[in-house]
Amino acid sequence: MEDLREDRPVDLVAALARARSPERPGPDTPAGTAVRPWPGPPLPIPQAGPAALDLHALLRLSLAASDASGRLRPAPSAGALHPVDAELVVGAGCSLPPGRYGYDPLRHRVHHVGPSPDGTPPGVTAELSVTARRTVSHYGHRAWPLLLLDTGHAAAALFLAARALGTGEPEARLAGLTENPLAVVRIPPPDGRSPTHPADSPRVPEPYGDTPTPAELLARRSTPPPLPGAPSHAALRAVLATAERAGADDLLRWCAAVGPPRPGLVEPAPGGTALRRYAAGEARPTLAAWAAGQAWIADAGAVLLAHGCPADADAARVRRAHLRAGFAVHLAHVTARRHGLAARPVGSWQQADLGAALGAAPDRDWVVHALALGTRHADEENPT
Repeated sequence: MEDLREDRPVDLVAALARARSPERPGPDTPAGTAVRPWPGPPLPIPQAGPAALDLHALLRLSLAASDASGRLRPAPSAGALHPVDAELVVGAGCSLPPGRYGYDPLRHRVHHVGPSPDGTPPGVTAELSVTARRTVSHYGHRAWPLLLLDTGHAAAALFLAARALGTGEPEARLAGLTENPLAVVRIPPPDGRSPTHPADSPRVPEPYGDTPTPAELLARRSTPPPLPGAPSHAALRAVLATAERAGADDLLRWCAAVGPPRPGLVEPAPGGTALRRYAAGEARPTLAAWAAGQAWIADAGAVLLAHGCPADADAARVRRAHLRAGFAVHLAHVTARRHGLAARPVGSWQQADLGAALGAAPDRDWVVHALALGTRHADEENPT
């Protein structure tokens, strides 16, 4: 897996093609440190003053680990490996003095790594990058799509935390134009003016129409399988609507695989007030085979799918599609929870050429990300 080493450039197009192939990963390798080795001493995050952006609370609700192992966090990650690193560019109006800081999510501390650039706006700008080795250690050549999806989830976690805390309007930049950082989330102070949103930055509505509460964000967890029980029509429509609005992109479409009595694929009808049939036939067993052979998916109540990203997409478009998919699935997960559903993101897909399976041209319409859905039972809550 020498093409995935962190000290060499990654051919992302080739990496995605290989990740989509039936080739199996080799044995696990060392994951390295769970946190980037930031220079300097760890610093506590001070309590926020009046009208200041509370970085302590923002990071607790989005990126911080809440158990000693570091596995349990508000943002999900493939294999609980958490490869996303956050560097904070802090301006005026925050609970930290202006500067550039590296964040340690295990100790909930920051490391001062330099001054803020000239012209840094008030509030915080979180620059998200990845330590690929953490995910490569288990998933091998399948790592890069997962790294991008994880980054999208982390961006969404910061976005929702800002909404829950009543900051100025947050802005997520997920254009995929750069390798480092992969994504940027800009959050103004509570009394700051909302930023101008460029075309590549989604202004995402709150899940289910309401601002999430801090308790909701801390409680979100991926439910362990199985996830039986078909969601209601209204719940599935709401989850699809959230995903479609959050993940709007020329490389992505959204649908859901449902079972009896009318198995098939459904998608939002124009206007988002109803669902329409996209394709007929039972798709969940095929999805289970495509998702690294996770047999439980065949019995899930429904499976939300982000699909698109053709084989000839360049690196920037690959990054954009996967970042947006992770972002949208994260928001859809919160919507699912609000409708009383169990939900689990599914990120690893092999030979998942959905378009070809439906009789269209091959290599144009691949499964990028998914959210398995079911009805929740108390004994299915994930404590770890």
